[in-house]
Amino acid sequence: MMTVRPHEPTHATALIAAATAAPSLHNSQPWRFRYRGADRSVELRADLDRAMPRTDPDGRALHLGCGAALFNLRVAGAHFGERADTRLLPDPAEPVLLATVRLTDTDAPDHDLARLFPAVARRHTSRHPFEQRSIPVAIETELREAAELEGARLLFPDPWHVESLLDHVRDVEGRDLLDADRLEDVRRWTRIGREESEAAVDGILDTAFGPRKQGGRAPVRDFAGRRAVPGRPAAVFENAPRLALLGTAADHPADWLRAGQAMERVLLLATHHGLATSLTSHALEHKDLRELARDPGSTMGFVQMVLRLGYGPTGATTPRRPLEQVLEIV
Repeated sequence: MMTVRPHEPTHATALIAAATAAPSLHNSQPWRFRYRGADRSVELRADLDRAMPRTDPDGRALHLGCGAALFNLRVAGAHFGERADTRLLPDPAEPVLLATVRLTDTDAPDHDLARLFPAVARRHTSRHPFEQRSIPVAIETELREAAELEGARLLFPDPWHVESLLDHVRDVEGRDLLDADRLEDVRRWTRIGREESEAAVDGILDTAFGPRKQGGRAPVRDFAGRRAVPGRPAAVFENAPRLALLGTAADHPADWLRAGQAMERVLLLATHHGLATSLTSHALEHKDLRELARDPGSTMGFVQMVLRLGYGPTGATTPRRPLEQVLEIV
């Protein structure tokens, strides 16, 4: 473990650097943090300037991303030997204040969280083909249990349901090509070409698009769309992707924050076990298709994210905003 005096600014920056490694829709990084040295507390707020009212009108995806950042913060706290007492949506009068975290030293940090700390820097979304190799049952069981620890459920759907999900993704891909507003969100958050990529602190670089799909059925969003990306290769993806549905019993902002924490716990644990991971929220961004994503034979009330898991190349790194843009120390 790193030896840092918890009240020092360096400790705050270490915590928030881990938090901001979390995934978010189009890598928009819709969060702000305030660290209070007097009581070693952290406030997490939504950055509404980075919201996507076209693609994410109710802010569900924004809350998922902030929940993932909150989980990374908890992991970092455990790594540094601290307990993180967390409150979600602590002030009804301030809905952008999503969570507060009070950090205290402990002789018994959460070792299950602490062991995930190396995976925070290693986890990247992979838009590459995965091997047609089964994931051991024991690992899938661990992943399900990880989601349950955060108040969510992880379900590995039956083949018929996977086929239905893949049909929904194809449906939404066709819809989005005709939706100027959604295309504008993609253009806003993608960086194509050396000049844009070198200056980027957010968004998805063309180096992270992965190869163009030449075959296969994996639900991987093509962020290039109809735009040319010089030198981009093509590849055949898996025909039978291993998908998992992450969901909650209810569908309110607090549930979205819990789902975001569960999502990140699953992703970090999968990374810890050597799996490549990607997220697909494509079909869930349309209300009618999101309702159809639920398995009618399951007690899962609302699907919050579809995960793709397997063995294959890890994804490329994506840029992060400088900490001075997202962290205030008082």
